[in-house]
Amino acid sequence: MTWFTAFTRPALRRLALVVGAASLLGCTTPPASPPATAANCTQPQAPLSVQGAQIIDHHGCAVQWRGVNWFGAESAEFVVGGLDRQPLARLAAMVRSGGFNTVRLPWSNELVERNPLIEPRLLAANPQLVGLRALDVFDRVVDALGREGLWVVLDNHRSRADWCCDGPHGDGLWHTPAYPEATWLAHWRFMAQRYGGHPAVIAAELRNEIRPDPTLGLRPTWGDGVAATDWRAAAERGGAEVLATAPHWLIVVGGLDYQAHLRGIREQPLQLPQPGRLVYAAHDYAWVHKPAELADPATFDAAAWARWGHVQHPGQPYTAPVFLSEWGGCTERAGQPRTCPADRYTFTQVFAAYLCRSGLSHAWWPLNGTQSAGYGRTAGAVEGYGLLTPDWAEWAEPGLIEALRRCARM
Repeated sequence: MTWFTAFTRPALRRLALVVGAASLLGCTTPPASPPATAANCTQPQAPLSVQGAQIIDHHGCAVQWRGVNWFGAESAEFVVGGLDRQPLARLAAMVRSGGFNTVRLPWSNELVERNPLIEPRLLAANPQLVGLRALDVFDRVVDALGREGLWVVLDNHRSRADWCCDGPHGDGLWHTPAYPEATWLAHWRFMAQRYGGHPAVIAAELRNEIRPDPTLGLRPTWGDGVAATDWRAAAERGGAEVLATAPHWLIVVGGLDYQAHLRGIREQPLQLPQPGRLVYAAHDYAWVHKPAELADPATFDAAAWARWGHVQHPGQPYTAPVFLSEWGGCTERAGQPRTCPADRYTFTQVFAAYLCRSGLSHAWWPLNGTQSAGYGRTAGAVEGYGLLTPDWAEWAEPGLIEALRRCARM
């Protein structure tokens, strides 16, 4: 039995009661306002937009993205993982069966630039895809997800095709010498043109985990006007580029320092040419937290509010939704010994409870049951954070899936 098996509904209610102390400090997520209309909210419909701190659907009903990250297309393999293990349609159906409604799909600038043929061995379970180039397979993945009624957030994960993210391997900013800002903008324009008419694609996350880049000797900034480092200004340019072609998409913008926080936004909120399009993104993992935060829900909520929750404060010039586009920890496989530090398991439990309390949109990293190629990776090895088993055939930890499903909101 894993800890999620015992993570019962009464336990969730008890945890929710603990946040009362944090509310006295103004540290909890503001309560969701009622839907804008009395429309039927059981089947959310795109296009989506933003109203205050909420994402809303075509009817004005509040929407929660409950997502997974499906990596691989951003890697040197140029294709999502698992297509060598299971049919594409089955993988898409599994995502839906897990209670998820959104998939964040990473891609690299090198994928767009080179668009190489995908190696047949990476498509062993999908012979119909053999002979296709990277973007054509990416199309088929988006199509399969759309047929399951899933939404897709396109994520420009990095410039060079590789694993992500550390300092020494570069790609910390939205531009590199090989892929300058003009190329980044052109590739976003290309992606918006290619997928702007696809009903499943609803958002663009402009860049993953902006961070210091020692290969360039640069540290990112927010709002200082320095062209090479000002991520706020670059995101405004990127958002405008996407919206010029796909005006119905939402624009997702992460903060600095690996998206660990959204500081600076209250003082200098990002401005897009269209209102109701902006969503901020944060990432959260065990190593961001002090032990005290993982030991007490009120302390955790206070830290979350300080890092990113404050941008949801209603009625402010900076008010916007927050999408936790990456979070995750080690998954426990039945009968297998734990292989990760204890805090990785504790964090997963604590963060799942936080999602129940807050109702924030989120995406687990990752869906993948095995690793793709990249630095520090072993292609085909077990993905320790993966939601799927190494054969990609079933959930590695069904109790986790059920716990997330119980906390799902519209």
